[in-house]
Amino acid sequence: MVRRPARDTPGTPVPRFALFILCFVLIAFMVQVSVNLFSVAQAGRTTPLVGMLCFAVIDVIQLSHSLPQMAAFRRRYGRWTLSAQALLTYLPILLFGEVWGAAGGFLSGSALLLLPAAWGRTAFTLVTLSIPAIAVAHHSNFQNTVYIAISTMLSGLVVYGLSRLAGLVVELHRAREKLARMAVAQERLRFARDLHDLLGYSLSAITLKSEVAIRLVPKHRGRAVDELTSILEISRQALSDVRAVASSYRDMSLSGEVAAAEAMLRTADIDVEVRLSDPPLSLDGQIDTVLATVLREAVTNMLRHSKVQHCLIATVREGSLVRLTIVNDGVTDEPETAAAATRKFSERSGSGLANLDSRVAAIGGRLTAGVRPDGRFQLVAEAPLEPAVPLRVAS
Repeated sequence: MVRRPARDTPGTPVPRFALFILCFVLIAFMVQVSVNLFSVAQAGRTTPLVGMLCFAVIDVIQLSHSLPQMAAFRRRYGRWTLSAQALLTYLPILLFGEVWGAAGGFLSGSALLLLPAAWGRTAFTLVTLSIPAIAVAHHSNFQNTVYIAISTMLSGLVVYGLSRLAGLVVELHRAREKLARMAVAQERLRFARDLHDLLGYSLSAITLKSEVAIRLVPKHRGRAVDELTSILEISRQALSDVRAVASSYRDMSLSGEVAAAEAMLRTADIDVEVRLSDPPLSLDGQIDTVLATVLREAVTNMLRHSKVQHCLIATVREGSLVRLTIVNDGVTDEPETAAAATRKFSERSGSGLANLDSRVAAIGGRLTAGVRPDGRFQLVAEAPLEPAVPLRVAS
């Protein structure tokens, strides 16, 4: 079953809401300027309609500077829209006077958004200082000039902050969606990997025991029944493994896997030598599962692909490490380098070796494979007694 991405919780910022706040603030500024223009018009100085139209155009330009969805447009036309905004900020001052100074905050905020950092800060400072300077030129008193300076600075910072906030919220939302997709892909990879590791062994064992049972039926019906009973048990275990994979939980025991591997190999008339660490190893659950998986994959490939007559399974503790070694004589008589043997093992096992390598690496261990000087193939998995990171390895 594919997991659906988590829905937005009450504490999760939603892009639409962040964009609503940005648009609401820009429109509120427009309404405020319109009210100021109407108050000037009542004094008989000018009509507010021209000012409202100009500020509406500034609002549209500001949206193109602030909306995250307009990033491509800004990269292509940003310098032209910023120039147009500068003209609409300063030219109407000749008509409306210091009342139009509120547009300076939009321009200073856009400068921070569109220009490189150093140039943006410089432009922000110049715009913030120019608006009160124009107010002084229009014989504004000291209190009003200070108010205009602070208002311009705060307006620019608010526009810049809300624009960046909207952009960050959109980026956060996209990152969450990407993480959700990655989680789904990782779950699919886990499912495929676990099916390969678990069912590959079971199906190989069923095939082997079925062949043995067929050979035994004519002369040894009792032993054939025993083999068929064993096949039934393996099939039930395989079904249990599939259910465990589906529920994302599967623990394996190295000691139990050693016993199962020994019995399986002996059934295939393979001479098995088992050398277990003394005293018995007490392993962390993750380590136990990963090493058991390594052993199961190695035995699966022996049963599938090689002509093994002798096999050695050994575990040993060396300081803070545990080493699992599987040796068999199922290689060809032709000389072969360790790299070539590893490549052949990987090709035979499909994704098996890559899966094992990633599992062992996840617990801070190392996996090596190759041909020994005596011509036998050797697979070695080394792992710490405790996992290197507190992450559960799904198997």
